[in-house]
Amino acid sequence: MDGIIHSLQPYLEHYGYLAVFAALFLEDFGVPMPGETLLIAGALFATKGHFNIFLLAATAWVAAVLGDNVGFAIGRFGGRRLVLRYGRYVLLTPERLKYAEGFFRRRGAVLVIFARFFEIIRQLNGIVSGIAGMEWWRFLTFNAAGAALWVGFWTTLFYQLGKQGRRAGFLFKKDEPLMILALVVVVAGVVGVRLLLKRRRGASRTETPHGPIDASEP
Repeated sequence: MDGIIHSLQPYLEHYGYLAVFAALFLEDFGVPMPGETLLIAGALFATKGHFNIFLLAATAWVAAVLGDNVGFAIGRFGGRRLVLRYGRYVLLTPERLKYAEGFFRRRGAVLVIFARFFEIIRQLNGIVSGIAGMEWWRFLTFNAAGAALWVGFWTTLFYQLGKQGRRAGFLFKKDEPLMILALVVVVAGVVGVRLLLKRRRGASRTETPHGPIDASEP
């Protein structure tokens, strides 16, 4: 991680917030960019006075939401055929799209909130939602909430670690309660969604095409 962040330092120093905005914006509709890494690097740089942490978080949130909405428009108006035809130019292979579609179908629309915490799904979230025909206002609401959670988690975590001169492998010390709380919220959210979807799938399996199964029938 240190080596990657060091390699990105010239871009952050020269382009500032624009580098973070561009990387996140492009990454969120499939372009291979180190958006998450730049966000983390920006949070660490903020501890040295290069960035304002609140402005950095706002920039990242706006870029993430706009990028995903571009992806949503591509999926909605271009359709699966267009994505498969030109996706190879941004490393969007048929296999990746198939994986993302299957993951989306299994987890449902609530996945949009947590999609950013999963590699590949983060980049294809908007495109797959558009192809699947999700209502735009619903996607926008869930996506904006998910972007706020994702940006808030990484900027808070690495800003606090950077202030103490720490790295992710060290103990959090005085900020331990705050960091643990953030981790618990994310993990509990993901686990809760998975349990809810598992329960729904279990309930659907107890039904036949003509209605619920009657346990009294032979």
